[in-house]
Amino acid sequence: MVENVQELIEMQTNKESSGPRSLAGSFYEQYHPLEEIYSWINKICHEHPDMLEIILIGSSFEKRPLYVLKLTGRRNSPRRAMWIDCGIHSREWISPAFCIWFVQNAIDSYNKNPEITQMLDNMEIYVLPVMNADGYVYTWTTRRMWRKNRSRYEGNNCVGTDLNRNFDAGWCTKGASHDPCDNTYCGPYPESEPEVSAVAKFLREKKDSMKLYFTIHSYGQMLLFPYSYSYNQAPNHDELQNLANEATQKIRRYYRTRYSSGPGAPTIYLAPGGSDDWAYDLGIKYSFTIELRDTGRYGFLLPPQLIQPTCLEVLTAIKTITHHVIKNTE
Repeated sequence: MVENVQELIEMQTNKESSGPRSLAGSFYEQYHPLEEIYSWINKICHEHPDMLEIILIGSSFEKRPLYVLKLTGRRNSPRRAMWIDCGIHSREWISPAFCIWFVQNAIDSYNKNPEITQMLDNMEIYVLPVMNADGYVYTWTTRRMWRKNRSRYEGNNCVGTDLNRNFDAGWCTKGASHDPCDNTYCGPYPESEPEVSAVAKFLREKKDSMKLYFTIHSYGQMLLFPYSYSYNQAPNHDELQNLANEATQKIRRYYRTRYSSGPGAPTIYLAPGGSDDWAYDLGIKYSFTIELRDTGRYGFLLPPQLIQPTCLEVLTAIKTITHHVIKNTE
């Protein structure tokens, strides 16, 4: 059990300065409510129009906009693309914090860090900082440990669908629930949720160029790949396992943090309807779920001073995997 819960929540929400007025380092070492994240999106895109573009892919159940940032280098448009989504589960605050940090770091490191420069020159990178906008707002205003979105359906007394059980990949088989009151409720049908439908539609439109998919979660310190809806091995299992091993070994070597790796179902549990399996079955043969820090000491209440170390180690994994994908795809 996590101790001092109220104290940790206060630590996560306490900020010396609010808003991205000065996008100094401290902004990226704090957690931010949705309106501050959306202000930051506007500000950073305005400051870097040569590298960033805002794309509205849809809206949430409560009609909040879902913004994707398209991030590229300053050279010719690459043929390949990759996707990163954050905040599919609203209580996992470190996840949107990573997406925000990743975009800023990529812009700062372009033409300075060769690995980041290679990534941006060879990949269009699409980043969705907060997929579950309604749930995220609810964790700031009402219930810090809320996981699902905030959709309501006639005849259901309970609110919310688990967005990571709502994709059309082994939908609502063992590991998901048909009960709307459960945390793993799969929704009334696949892609019933507007957030899932928006992401799926966008990725279908880009599937020919989309070579790499990351979905960022917490917690557990794991690098997972398909399948989660079944114990069957993915056709390129060995390649994915070797790649995940290489990435987690680098994290351990550079940062002394242990991440485990493997296919979702045998590594943690059966989880049907997940975005990573769906993306893989769509044809994105490099598809990963990254479970960020920690392993349970703080759980979802990771203190702000651990944002930067968490982001740095996960960037190591993303760079390792992206380099491999650039080398092995056209």
